[in-house]
Amino acid sequence: MHISKKCSIAVHCLIFINEYGENKRVTSELLGLSAGCNPVTIRNIISALKKDGILSVKSGTGGAVLNCPAEEISLYRICMAVEPDALKKLIGVHAAPSPLCPVGKNIHGVLEICYSKICSDLKNSLRSITLKEMVEEYHRAAFILDNG
Repeated sequence: MHISKKCSIAVHCLIFINEYGENKRVTSELLGLSAGCNPVTIRNIISALKKDGILSVKSGTGGAVLNCPAEEISLYRICMAVEPDALKKLIGVHAAPSPLCPVGKNIHGVLEICYSKICSDLKNSLRSITLKEMVEEYHRAAFILDNG
């Protein structure tokens, strides 16, 4: 299974902003250095998160902060903010099966039923994971690394 790199970068940025946004001016350049990607990519992701209401960005001087509590931000919301068609890209259906073949003329209906269940399960899983949980996991990982 493939989850968009945009989603992973967005999570990286949100954890960084959660940790440092209140005390430090978090810019796309700083986030780009941390995430190892171009600041333009970061700006596009920040723009999508801002549009969704997840972030606020201070005018003029810049600096991003969370716009709502981390427990209210699900992984599903993050993914849909930065890549709205991610679930459609995850599972594709071949476009032109033969209408003359018994399997070919029915396969789209069969796959639609199966793939719809997969998408529903995936949405529920993504909704069950919050930024707060990911921040807590980051703290556990950082503690182990620092004290390992």
